[in-house]
Amino acid sequence: MARAFLFPAAASRRAFTLVEIMIVVLIIGILLAIAVPNFIQARETSRARSCVGNLKQIDSAKTQCIIDNRLSPLGTAGFSIDGATATVLGPSGTYQLVNTATAPSYIRRMPVCPGGGVYSPNGIDLSPTCGITGAVGTGYAPKERWWHGF
Repeated sequence: MARAFLFPAAASRRAFTLVEIMIVVLIIGILLAIAVPNFIQARETSRARSCVGNLKQIDSAKTQCIIDNRLSPLGTAGFSIDGATATVLGPSGTYQLVNTATAPSYIRRMPVCPGGGVYSPNGIDLSPTCGITGAVGTGYAPKERWWHGF
C-alpha cells in the first residue's frame, strides 16, 4: 500500500514526448521564418521614410532661405547644413541652414540619416540628396516616388 502512494502510475507517466516537442519547435520556427523578414522590411521602410522626411526638411529650409535672401532661381548660391561652413554675403555665397551664432535658423539642428548617409543640400536648382553608397534614387524630388536603397 505504501508503494502505490509513493509512486502513482498515472502521475509519473504524464510528460511530453520527443515528437510533440519537435512539432512545437517546428511550428515556432515556421512562425519566426514568416515574422522576421516582415520585421526587417518594416524597419527598413521606416528608415527610408525618416530619411525622406529629413530631405523634405532640408528642401523646405532651402526654400525659406531663398525667399528670405531674395536669391535668383538661376543663381549659384550654395547651402550648408554642417553648422560650420562660413557664410558669405551676396547672391553667390554659401548660406548656412542650421542655426549658428551668425546665421538665421532655418533648421534647428543638423538632420542625421538613419542609414548612416550624409545629406547634401546642393544648389538652388537641385534637390537635396543622401549619400548612401549604392542607393538607387538617393535624391528627393517633391511628389515623386523615392527609394533609399537600404
